Amino acid sequence: MSSIYTKQMVVVVLLLLLRTMDIEASRRIRNPFLQTVYEHHTNPIWDRQRLTQQFPVEKWYSCDIQQFPEHLQHLFIQCCLDNQTEVFLDKSYEKSDWFFTQMWHSLAKVFLGFVMSTTSVNGLLGRGSMFVFSTNQFRTLLGISETWKADHLLDLGAGDGAVTQQIAAHFRQITTTEMSPTMQWRLGQKGYRVVNINEWAGPTCRYDVISCLNLIDRCDQPISILHDIHRSLSPGGVAIISLVLPFKPFVESGALQNKPSEQLNIEGRSWEHQAASFINNVLLPAGFTLQSFTRLPYLCEGDMSRPFYSLDDAVFIVKADSTGIEHQGWCNARTQDSIDL
Repeated sequence: MSSIYTKQMVVVVLLLLLRTMDIEASRRIRNPFLQTVYEHHTNPIWDRQRLTQQFPVEKWYSCDIQQFPEHLQHLFIQCCLDNQTEVFLDKSYEKSDWFFTQMWHSLAKVFLGFVMSTTSVNGLLGRGSMFVFSTNQFRTLLGISETWKADHLLDLGAGDGAVTQQIAAHFRQITTTEMSPTMQWRLGQKGYRVVNINEWAGPTCRYDVISCLNLIDRCDQPISILHDIHRSLSPGGVAIISLVLPFKPFVESGALQNKPSEQLNIEGRSWEHQAASFINNVLLPAGFTLQSFTRLPYLCEGDMSRPFYSLDDAVFIVKADSTGIEHQGWCNARTQDSIDL
């Protein structure tokens, strides 16, 4: 009898025992593992078929477009829960039910967390993959067809490469960057070229598309990165920039979370006001022209506590103006083309 089959039988027996208990008795379960097993099969958040009843799926993609200036409203692209997103959620629900694997991951994370960052721990264990957009959503945002092909993609902070894979078929060459050594290893396993974080923006480096997903709010020098993105785009090239809103920047350093040395001037409390502020106070003064933007869920595989995790992402498609603005001081600058909230 295989070990996997044995583990499955153990869980089945535990479930049969737990199902015979009444609600009051279940509340007295003291063993954390038994309590988790019980929760997974009684709490509706673990029921994949009840996704839309248990989570605000429509809110993941919607916004009050009237809160944006009129000349920007037509640039918002409404997305929705599509097939590739559903597949990611299916896998997340499935993995969260791997009780023994999740127990091992939880235990390993406690000990490895003393010497490694959360990102590196996830890379080593092969857990916590992210999902930002599907292939079709990428095509819609860029306004391209299934057969569209470009020469060179640069994916900054590519993680384990799961998001890169969604768009890889549209590029002949892919370059990635990543701070975490274990994530660099994962990227190498997928066949992606990994360069040092100080090497991608050289004087001769040019890219057709630069992807900077959820890095601006997790790096030490976001202003410098945006400046380098601007000067590294090929003529006619585009950048895909996303960040989690509400804006709460920090820099991961081992087990610590530090404040970035460069501060972005993002104002407002709502998703809409902060998204408009990012366009107004950051993108436009940095020399970018907004092509389109949208709201998407930033999804992460779950664990024993939740089937998946979700944050609110703002995704912007921008092009570089022919004349950029030097980055020193522009984060606080206001231009004639700035957006009035």
